[in-house]
Amino acid sequence: MSGEIGEVLAQALPYIQRFHGEYVVIKYGGHAMLDETARLWTVRDTVLLRYVGMKPVVVHGGGPEITRAMRKFGKEPKFVAGLRYTDEETLDIIKMVLVGKINTELVSLFNVSGAKAAGLSGKDGGLIMARRKGVRVVDEGEEREVDLGYVGEIESINPELVEILCEHGYIPVISPVGLTEDGASLNINADTVAGEIAGVLKARKLVILTDVPGVLRRLGDESSLIRELRITQIKDLVRRGVVKGSMLPKLEACKRALLSGTERAHIIDGRVKHALLVELFTDSGMGTMVTR
Repeated sequence: MSGEIGEVLAQALPYIQRFHGEYVVIKYGGHAMLDETARLWTVRDTVLLRYVGMKPVVVHGGGPEITRAMRKFGKEPKFVAGLRYTDEETLDIIKMVLVGKINTELVSLFNVSGAKAAGLSGKDGGLIMARRKGVRVVDEGEEREVDLGYVGEIESINPELVEILCEHGYIPVISPVGLTEDGASLNINADTVAGEIAGVLKARKLVILTDVPGVLRRLGDESSLIRELRITQIKDLVRRGVVKGSMLPKLEACKRALLSGTERAHIIDGRVKHALLVELFTDSGMGTMVTR
């Protein structure tokens, strides 16, 4: 056992040296967030990154908890192309869950785990400026625009507050709520936010923690995991129906981050113990690595 631990630590050293002082953007979401044990080790692993000299930035989702809260209020979620349709009442629920509950809980957990963490939404310091978003879908052979309600697409990212917090040893924990020019709030997909922030920061890594092993060639078949994927292959996977639903914004986020200067992007299973450390600090890694 001691030999195995020694081997893992020996593998970790060159990666720690390589990523020292670098930004790593971590998108935390999926049903893994509902497992308190998985949540705790993810937080502790992120704290470890801070202690070995990296600059972790956390963007969290909260889809399962939002869905649960909506049903308590008698609303059934509706999705279009993997994105949640958001009316005014749903937006209030989303802000309550993301900003009022999940963000504060994560910040508290980081702080009691030995880190300095600061909770932000995209509205703080003009971090995420956004406009309302529509999507184009193909319906009975015809392409049409679909209104998503109070769902935003990002116009600009102002990373100043994130950079200041990181330079002073804090872990920023960001809720994906954006701000319009007239001061309104918009719900933005957390994968999209993580990808854009990673790109603006020129992060060495974007890591998307979710509740599947990565990109699968065959739905539900973990043996069909695609270990490495180039962004030029994504369009074909979408065309063939291999990638659909909630995986669409994840891969689009990886693509945007990579094209903006992020070195590597990873989609991994956040339910696996220490998945973040295995991906960052071992030769074998896990999940799907997306490259240029």
